[in-house]
Amino acid sequence: MKISKLKENHNNISIKWKIFIYLIGFCGLLLVLLWLFQVIFLDSFYKRIKIKEVKNSANIIMKNMENKDLQELVERISASNEVCIEILSEKGMELYSADMLPDCMIHKMPIHDKMKLLSETMKNGGELLGSYNRHSFRDESYDKNKFIGRVPMPDIGPKETIVYSKIMTDQEENTIIILINTVISPVDATVKTLRVQLYYITGFMILFSVVLALLMAKKISKPIEIINHSAKILATGQYDILFNSSGYKEINELSNTLTFTAEELSKVEHLRKELIANISHDLRTPLTLIGGYAEAMRDLPNESTPENAQIIIDETERLATLVNDVLDLSKLQSGIKQLNLVEFNFTCQLREVANRIQELVKKDGYSIKFIYDEEINIWADEIQISQVFYNLVMNAITYTGLDKVVVVRQLVSESQVKIEVIDTGEGIAEEDLPYIWDRYYKTDQNHKRAVKGTGLGLSIVKSIIEMHQGECGVISKVSEGSVFWFSLER
Repeated sequence: MKISKLKENHNNISIKWKIFIYLIGFCGLLLVLLWLFQVIFLDSFYKRIKIKEVKNSANIIMKNMENKDLQELVERISASNEVCIEILSEKGMELYSADMLPDCMIHKMPIHDKMKLLSETMKNGGELLGSYNRHSFRDESYDKNKFIGRVPMPDIGPKETIVYSKIMTDQEENTIIILINTVISPVDATVKTLRVQLYYITGFMILFSVVLALLMAKKISKPIEIINHSAKILATGQYDILFNSSGYKEINELSNTLTFTAEELSKVEHLRKELIANISHDLRTPLTLIGGYAEAMRDLPNESTPENAQIIIDETERLATLVNDVLDLSKLQSGIKQLNLVEFNFTCQLREVANRIQELVKKDGYSIKFIYDEEINIWADEIQISQVFYNLVMNAITYTGLDKVVVVRQLVSESQVKIEVIDTGEGIAEEDLPYIWDRYYKTDQNHKRAVKGTGLGLSIVKSIIEMHQGECGVISKVSEGSVFWFSLER
């Protein structure tokens, strides 16, 4: 429960304050590391470095043990690294020596202590590192309480010395011991200096990081806040809003995407209103006719004729077709309607549909010509492909020219079959061609009632063909008629 509450509180923090907190935390981490490495761990780092220098000095001496100028090298190492060096034989005789330290421990060490150190080194595998307190540098008589103010502590001199011993053998198999002594000097003064510096650095870093974090957080979050404000306006249905926020690449891309989305939603909303108006018009007309003829047949005895009854039947069928087309389009575009794929004679099926349509429209003088070279089979949804063909032919009949002729042509290749439905009507303007299949779109802004169908046929055609992974298109020029086509894999 507490974890979910914390997550909820974290999600409710604005991006500006999150960025601010992250930057402050980053600067705080840097300061902590700086204090740790420059003050707290300074003694241990210094000691490790000194021990490493001592061991490296011993290794260099070992490599040059047979050199006749070894004494010069020993003195140089002693001066450079501030160490005291003594090289002894197995019996304790001094071979080489360099003393660069006051009160060097190994040079003041009695011979029996050196021999004892040699024995301990041999027991330890030929290498021994010892650390000793330098009691000789302590002034026991010093009492800081006798003075006023911040006076030095009693132990201000060197407190620790390191003695490193290493055993080796020369070319004559003689045992040789290398003794190196170095002093671990107190770093209190250095630490105090660093601490004072870090006080100033910490104060500056805190002030600088707060100002920088506020500026960066504001700069990064401001474009997002502007986009969020515009998005809330868009959510209310105001689609003419523009997303002009900028700042960096991702924000620019998001602004452009949301602006494009707003434009598309505006188009969809406009076309939706047009569709509702057009469908309302198409619904009102058959309902008015049905109601008018039904009232006439009820009130006027001479009007109860088969012709009037047929008009009511025709308008009822038109009304049912309109409702079914709207439902089909909704199911297709929502993915509810699924394909029932079977193998069937494609050419024979289209020929039968063309013949049925011909019987339906021949009384109005329309003629349908179906041209094909061979009959082929395809794997598809037979009912839906028939609906595609029916919608294209009925669309062509609605808009064909005065000759009232519609030509259907089947073109076959090795991998595809293509159906072209050709009319001789007024054609479609070039600027309207890319949108002719879009939902709600119509080229004629003055809606007119179709001769047959509902005006939703092309949207249904496009949805069905896309479900079959096929292609559809239109070739048209003003005053030259139109060729609507679709193709499917064989």
